[in-house]
Amino acid sequence: MSEPQDSTEIEVEPAQETQQTPAVADDVLPDTLYLIPVPHRPFFPGQVQPIGINPVEWQSTLEALQREGHGLIGLSYVDVADSRSAESRQFPEIGCAVRLHRTPMTADQTGHFLAQGIKRFRIVRWLNDKPPYLVQVEYPRSQGDRDDDEIKAYAMALIKQIRELLPLNPLYSEELKQYLANFSPRQPSQLADFSAALTTAKGEQLQEILDTLPLRSRMEKVLTLLRKEREVAELQGQITSQVNEKVSAQQREFFLREQLKIIQKELGISKDDRTSDVEMFEDRIKDLVMPDAAAKRISEEMHKLSVLETGSAEYGVTRNYLDWATSVPWGVLSDDNLDLAHARTVLDEHHEGLEDVKDRILEFLAVGAFKGEIAGSILLLVGPPGVGKTSIGQSVAAALGRKFYRFSLGGMRDEAEIKGHRRTYIGAMPGKFVQALKEVEVANPVIMLDEIDKIGASYQGDPASALLEVLDPEQNGEFLDHYLDLRVDLSKVLFVCTANQLDTIPGPLLDRMETLRLSGYVAEEKLHIAKNHLWPKQLRRHGLKDDQLRINDAGLKYVIDSYCREAGVRNLEKQIARIMRKSIVRLLDEKTKKLRVGKKDIEVLLGKPPFQAERPLRGVGVVTGLAWTAMGGATLPIESSQVHTLNRGFKLTGRLGDVMKESAEIAYSYVVAHLKDYNCDQDFFDMSMVHLHVPEGATPKDGPSAGVTMATSLVSLARRERIKRPLAMTGELTLTGQVLPVGGIREKVIAARRSKIMELILPFANRRDFEELPDYLREGINVHFARNFREVFEFVFDDHRADESLH
Repeated sequence: MSEPQDSTEIEVEPAQETQQTPAVADDVLPDTLYLIPVPHRPFFPGQVQPIGINPVEWQSTLEALQREGHGLIGLSYVDVADSRSAESRQFPEIGCAVRLHRTPMTADQTGHFLAQGIKRFRIVRWLNDKPPYLVQVEYPRSQGDRDDDEIKAYAMALIKQIRELLPLNPLYSEELKQYLANFSPRQPSQLADFSAALTTAKGEQLQEILDTLPLRSRMEKVLTLLRKEREVAELQGQITSQVNEKVSAQQREFFLREQLKIIQKELGISKDDRTSDVEMFEDRIKDLVMPDAAAKRISEEMHKLSVLETGSAEYGVTRNYLDWATSVPWGVLSDDNLDLAHARTVLDEHHEGLEDVKDRILEFLAVGAFKGEIAGSILLLVGPPGVGKTSIGQSVAAALGRKFYRFSLGGMRDEAEIKGHRRTYIGAMPGKFVQALKEVEVANPVIMLDEIDKIGASYQGDPASALLEVLDPEQNGEFLDHYLDLRVDLSKVLFVCTANQLDTIPGPLLDRMETLRLSGYVAEEKLHIAKNHLWPKQLRRHGLKDDQLRINDAGLKYVIDSYCREAGVRNLEKQIARIMRKSIVRLLDEKTKKLRVGKKDIEVLLGKPPFQAERPLRGVGVVTGLAWTAMGGATLPIESSQVHTLNRGFKLTGRLGDVMKESAEIAYSYVVAHLKDYNCDQDFFDMSMVHLHVPEGATPKDGPSAGVTMATSLVSLARRERIKRPLAMTGELTLTGQVLPVGGIREKVIAARRSKIMELILPFANRRDFEELPDYLREGINVHFARNFREVFEFVFDDHRADESLH
């Protein structure tokens, strides 16, 4: 379909009534023409179309045209942004001479006129290559006999293509009427030009047809464009039909559903949405044991719902509120399994070791069995990553037969996550605890609050403060959720919280929880966990049978000692999974059915081990300490060295924290003040620059427990005497030489066993902590308990006090 001519200069008017004007004879066509460039599409002979010219920009051309008096002008296709800047080389050789049927300077000051294509022209010579463009032209004739049978056949093919286009777009019929009013269908040249103008082809393709004078070639090209036009029109028709069918189907379904609703309502077999909602909420609460305040509020809201229009915004808000309020399991309690033997079996199946934690959980269950019910409680499991804190909560729920719900507090910064949003806010929801009760459908689940030590605070509130009400047994029986604005009983819920450390937990919140510490595992425990839990679990996960892939104890021990020295077993599980992936590749490549993995195969599967066998550092001024970290216990060698004897000084390195620096200064001051008591050169520190270093300088270190170790290192340096046996120690030192208790005794003992150090010095006040350790941790360890540094000195440098040690 032809498109109107438009650019910044030439604009298309709506179609006007066609005026029939006789064609101009060749002998009256002028041999010079003024040119105007047209963008987008060329103009064809026989085409009648309204166009517009900007009379301001083309004033000189229009005035010259008016002086000529014949009303003929040349239109050439030039696709440039600014037609007035077009150069002569950009004009095509062939253009179309058109007659203006309305002179713009006399009839219409807007520059609108009707143009009728007369004949092709060829530019012979440029007379003026600047506006107004003036050229000398000639008028070439079409080449070909219109009475030739082949030309007639092409003409019939063109008419057939046009006939096929007519039903696809009604606008084509208007173009055809316009053509028939001026020309005969038996004129093949005009038919070809008309057919080309009918299409939506690109300007370059249409200009090529305008340039083609041989009639047969021109008709071939036009026939190709018409076929493409028909394909596009058919595709457009299919798309329109599909859209209409989809819309019609949706409208039909909508009307049918509305009619069905009306019919069902008239017959009394269906109710409207409002009635259905009210009946659904009433059905939910009929078996619930609700507090009076909650029952009254829900009754009021359902009465409000029954009088509101279903399309109103308030209806949606009220309905959402009732949906949440009636989903809370008011008074619905699950039956607890109080069989202690069953609980012990479940805990042993899921966890290896952790006897002290299991005993505390069994004590809790025993009290519940004795009373006949288990009241809500708050347990806090503290330990390094990967020691099984989260899975213990799941095991407690399984032992009791209760529903389990877990959510993480890590990074939570909005107190509304705990206590809910007020109903006045868009998108308001209840807090996590009401959501948990809705999901588990009972009022006494086990709810795990993971990563409670990583809870945040922001301008939106402090979630840790909001938890104070939830985790207080004296208050959580009437927990107020801001969204429901009702008191919810959380006193029957068993809360299990987990944390890696206690430092970041607010004191008031920590005071409300009973703390159970989960220390790291020793190598023997890791071996049992790997054999009994991790290896079978990964076999199932990788689709392997027990006899397809096996690993011996030596191989597992090598993985534990050389690849997985952290406190937990998470990395051990990753390494086992890696072994299985590599082994599956070998099974497929070697086309074998079974594979055995031993110690010699581990390095092939996992690469070089990141850990080598630890050898405690030895030498003058070198002492091994024990430290606690969030990943468990660790050995901490401390080195002292005399740098020079030019002046007195004391230097610390090793990325030490403020508390550890103060401990070093206390140790230095104490040793300097008591050199005589420990048989040291009393002038040693007067002219010595002493450097104390804690290795692994990239790792931050802090805490007071290295005071005793630092003092021992300085005494060793001053006496120029090395420690003759493997020994590790921990304890805080005061200026008067007292040894104060420290924390993390279990983790530190585990770290010593891991490093094969079997002789320890601990503060005397930590004797109870050591004696409470399981037998398998204390076995084979020789421990000396010191009240003051004098006793530490005698244990380290004199052997006659060995009889006072505890074996």
